[in-house]
Amino acid sequence: MDLKKLFGYEGKNVVITGAASGMSMAATKLLLELGANVYAIDINKIELPVTKSYQADLSKKEEIDKVVEELPEKIVALFLCHGIAYFPGREMLVQKVNFYGQKYMVEQLLERISDHGSVTFISSVGGFGWQQVYEKAVELINLPTWEDAMQWYEEHPDLIQSAYVFAKQCLESYVTYKCMSKEFIDRRIRLNAINPGDTITGLTEDFNKATSPKGDVKEGEEMISNIFLKSWNGYAAKPEEMGHPLVVIGSNICSYMSGQLIYIDFGLTSTWTSGALLHANEKSIEEISKEAND
Repeated sequence: MDLKKLFGYEGKNVVITGAASGMSMAATKLLLELGANVYAIDINKIELPVTKSYQADLSKKEEIDKVVEELPEKIVALFLCHGIAYFPGREMLVQKVNFYGQKYMVEQLLERISDHGSVTFISSVGGFGWQQVYEKAVELINLPTWEDAMQWYEEHPDLIQSAYVFAKQCLESYVTYKCMSKEFIDRRIRLNAINPGDTITGLTEDFNKATSPKGDVKEGEEMISNIFLKSWNGYAAKPEEMGHPLVVIGSNICSYMSGQLIYIDFGLTSTWTSGALLHANEKSIEEISKEAND
C-alpha cells in the first residue's frame, strides 16, 4: 500500500498556521514527509523546509488579508493551529488569535479549498462545555464583518472574561454549526477540530503562568497537573501525539469525517461527561466543565 497516496497530500497545496513550534511544527514535518507543498504561517520565523513561509500577526485583519492574497489558488487542506495563552488584559487579543482570526481566515480562503478538501482546527479541552455558550457563539459567528465582530466583543465583556475558554468554545461551536452549511456541504469540504489535553509545547510556560493566580510557573504547573493529570496518574503529551492525528484527520483517510470535535486527552473529558451523567441530580456537565476550567 502506498501511504502517500492513502493520505492524499502528495503534490498538493496545504496551508498550516503556527508552524514555528509545537503541535503545528510536528504536523508540518509529517506533511512534508507525505509530499505536500506546505505553505506555513507563524508570527515567529519558521525553520522547516516548507514550500513557502510567511511571518504574520494573525490577530490583525490586514495581515491576514495580505497573507491570504499571496497563498495559492488551489488548497487541498487548511490547518488552523496557532494560539496564545491568556493573561489579564489580553481578553480581546485572545479572542482574535484563538478564534475570530481563524474563522475569518477560513472564510477568506474557502473558495480556494478543493472540493472534498478539509479544514481542521486545533482547539482544546479548555473548550469543554461549549454547549453552554452555543447561542451566543452562533450570534457572533453570523455577524457579517470583522468590524461587527469587534463591536460585539466590546458589548459582551462578561463572555470574554473567560478569554481562552470562550475562544475555544466558539471554535468548537463553529465546527458544529458550520459543518453542514451550504458553503461547506455543497462542495463536501470537511470541517473538524482536535481538542488536545495537556501537551508540552512552546506555550507550556505561558499556560503555567496564566493558570496561577500569582503568575507563578511552578504553582500553575501543579494546578494544571491536578486538573488534567493527577486523577489518572497521567503525563503530558508530546507535540507529535497531537500533530500526527491532526494530519490524519485532514487527509483522505478520514474522507467521511466532518463536524467532529475529537478529544485527544486519554479519556479525561469522557470521565467528566460520565461523572455528570452518573450524578445528574448532583452536578450537570456545565457545572463540571466550569469547575475544570476555573
